[in-house]
Amino acid sequence: MIHHIPLQNPQPDIEEWLAILLGKKSQTRTPLIEYVIDDAVLKPIVTGGLNRQWQEPAANRAAYLNNFIQVWYRLGYDVVKYEKDAGFRQHRISTVDPSHKNREWMDEHRGEITNWEEFESYPWPDIQNIDFSDYEYINDNLPQGMGFLTSHGGGILEHVSWIMSYEGLCLALYDDPGLVQAVTDRVGEIIEDFYRQILDLERVVGILQGDDMGFRTGTLIAPDALRKYFIPWHKKFSKITHAKGKPYFLHSCGKIDVLLPDFIDDVGIDGKHSFEDLILPVDVFQEMYGKNIATLGGLDVNILSAGTPEDVRKRTRYLIETCGSRGRYAIGSGNSIPSYIPVENYLAMIDEAIDMGAATQRHIS
Repeated sequence: MIHHIPLQNPQPDIEEWLAILLGKKSQTRTPLIEYVIDDAVLKPIVTGGLNRQWQEPAANRAAYLNNFIQVWYRLGYDVVKYEKDAGFRQHRISTVDPSHKNREWMDEHRGEITNWEEFESYPWPDIQNIDFSDYEYINDNLPQGMGFLTSHGGGILEHVSWIMSYEGLCLALYDDPGLVQAVTDRVGEIIEDFYRQILDLERVVGILQGDDMGFRTGTLIAPDALRKYFIPWHKKFSKITHAKGKPYFLHSCGKIDVLLPDFIDDVGIDGKHSFEDLILPVDVFQEMYGKNIATLGGLDVNILSAGTPEDVRKRTRYLIETCGSRGRYAIGSGNSIPSYIPVENYLAMIDEAIDMGAATQRHIS
C-alpha cells in the first residue's frame, strides 16, 4: 500500500540536497534522484494520484511540462531532471513496445558519416537555431525550493557512435582516426555551446550528463581511445559547469571501473550514476569511492521491473540503511524508470524512501 504519495505539502530543499551530495552537510535524510521517468509511467501518476488531465507533449507543451514538474514535486524530489539534445541527425530503427509506446534505437551498422565527404555535407546543428524553450519554461515554473538538474540529451561518445554507427566508429578508430577526431570535436563543440546556454538559467543547479561507455563486462571501445577522444570533452564540460559554481555528475552504464580514476581525478566529477548489481552493486561502489564523490541511485532495474513491491521496499530500505548512513547518497533507480517498470513498483521505492526519511526526522527531533 502506498501511504505517503503524492505528497500534499511537499517541502523541497535544493540547498540541502546539494549540501548532502557535495559532502557539505551530514546526511540527516536520504534525498531522491532519478535520471529519466518514461511518459508511460508518468501518465498513470498524473491521471491517478495527481488527478490531472494528461497532455501529450506534442499537443500542448506547456500543459505537458506543468504535469511533468508536478510529478517530480508531488513525489518528493528536490530537483526536476530534464534533458533534450541539440538535434543531431542519426539513423534509427523503431518499433512499438508492449506499453504501446513507439521505441527507437540507433542503427549500429549504418552511420550518417562514414567518410570525409559525408562529414562535410552533414547537417550540423546550429546553436542559434536550437529551441531552449522547454528549459526556459521549467526554469521559470519550478515550485519554491526546487532545483533544475539537467544536461544535453546524450553524451559525446553516444552521439559520435550514433552518427557514425557503433560499427562504423570501431572501424574508423583503426582506418581513419582523423575522421573520428573531427566528428568528436564537432559534436563536442556543439554540446559545449549548448551548455553555455543552459548553465546561465537561474534554477539550474547542476549537470547530470549521460554518456554510456560500457556494457556488462567492459568498455564499449578501448579505454585508451576513450581517454584520447572523449574524456577530454567531459573535462571541458565539467570545467565550464564548475566555473558556474555547479556540480557535474556522470551517468554512465556498464563496467567502466578502469575509467573511474580518470573521471574522478582528471574530469573532476562530483558524483556517479547508473549501477547494475551484476556489474558493481551500488553499495560496493560507494564503499570504494564514496569519500570522494556522491553516489547516486543504484536500485537495480531488474528488481524494479521483475520484483514485487515488497522486494522493492526491502531493497530501498537496505540501500538507505547502508549507503544513506555513509552520506553523500541519493536513492533512485540503478538506471532510469523505463516504460516496463510497473508503476506500483516505482511508487513503492519512493514511498519507502519518504517513510524512512520521516522516521529519521522523528528520531533526530
